[in-house]
Amino acid sequence: MNRRVVVTGTGVITPVGNDVQTFWKNLLEGYCGIDFITSIPTDDLPVKIAGEVKDFNPADYGIETPFARKQDKFTIYAVAAAWQAVTQAGLVSGEDGNIDPFRYGVYVGSGIGGFSTQVRETEKILNEGAKWVSPLFIPTMIANIAAGNIAIRNNACGPCLPVVTACATSTHAIGEAYRAIKHGYADAIIAGGSEAAVIPLAIAGFANAKALSRAEDPKYASLPFNKNRGGFVLSEGAAMLVLEEYEHAVARGAEIIAEICGYGNTCDAHHVTAPRPDGVTQAAAIRQALDEAGYTSEDVLYINAHGTGTALNDTSETQAFKNALGEDAYKAHVSSTKGSMGHLLGAAGAAEAVVSVLALKHGVVPPTINLDEVDPECDLDYTPVKPVEAPLTVAISDSLGFGGHNGCLAFRKYNG
Repeated sequence: MNRRVVVTGTGVITPVGNDVQTFWKNLLEGYCGIDFITSIPTDDLPVKIAGEVKDFNPADYGIETPFARKQDKFTIYAVAAAWQAVTQAGLVSGEDGNIDPFRYGVYVGSGIGGFSTQVRETEKILNEGAKWVSPLFIPTMIANIAAGNIAIRNNACGPCLPVVTACATSTHAIGEAYRAIKHGYADAIIAGGSEAAVIPLAIAGFANAKALSRAEDPKYASLPFNKNRGGFVLSEGAAMLVLEEYEHAVARGAEIIAEICGYGNTCDAHHVTAPRPDGVTQAAAIRQALDEAGYTSEDVLYINAHGTGTALNDTSETQAFKNALGEDAYKAHVSSTKGSMGHLLGAAGAAEAVVSVLALKHGVVPPTINLDEVDPECDLDYTPVKPVEAPLTVAISDSLGFGGHNGCLAFRKYNG
């Protein structure tokens, strides 16, 4: 089978907005959601800034207080983003609904899972003894539990596949969900990722690995493709898309936001943290997605870049775009929205996929904020500072994860 797959719902919980409308508005206006950390003490930490979720109330997303009290934040964020996406899509599973529960899936991953839960319960066993470890520790911490809870709450009895590929997690989750629907294994899948790792252990680990920006000004800390860049900014949040088989969506009168039509998946096989400098393997994933989408030089292309603001990522990714597109790379519209919201780790790819489908829908390229001094080695059109209107026809979003994991999604503007 080779079925068309479309996007019928989106949802986000991010440092720049806890609903899609606010998220998109803030990105276009150049709002920066990065600030000094308020949720934990930072006196002893080498980095004191992050992209934290703000003004979040679980009840706004149908989440009951007893459920929220028992869950790690990564699960709560995931459930909230999924609630938004499913509400927009209008899917109801069951006998009186509009989708067969056994044709309804969940592909939601996390790069780390319940990190704060793991730290808290580890402290208990070390300081108080084994009997004080919560009986809910395991089913709260494991990285698949967000997917499980989303499936329970939506009566999704079909394929359920959490993915863990570090910062490429949710890109791969969406890509694998696309393939499952395309090849006939499901009619709709909630796909995306979630992360809540703004905790001392994560900050210390990333900082000591020299991956985090140590900028003192939080509003000028995440600097993709800027020659002054000094590392990524750790952020938290979740993002989800409802992917649906085209005929199924049309038959029930769903609003179609965009069509997903390509997916690439490769590995650098090079280094556990550093990207492959020549961009060859990253380019292969991009080319796979573009070829499957039927991209030609006549298309008007938007690229939502991984664009972390680390020295190695931004130059190797630029090279990957050139390897994949040739001269077309110079006419593509490119931006990194991590300048605004930082790096959501396992949720980053899904948040950037939402950006990509919105860019297609509205014909607007969101800016790379803070791009005031472009690295000469990053010589493509990275949409500095301000958004640009363009008649976009294709958008891709690529993600690169520790371990050499590369993923790329391709979307087309939906014209009926």
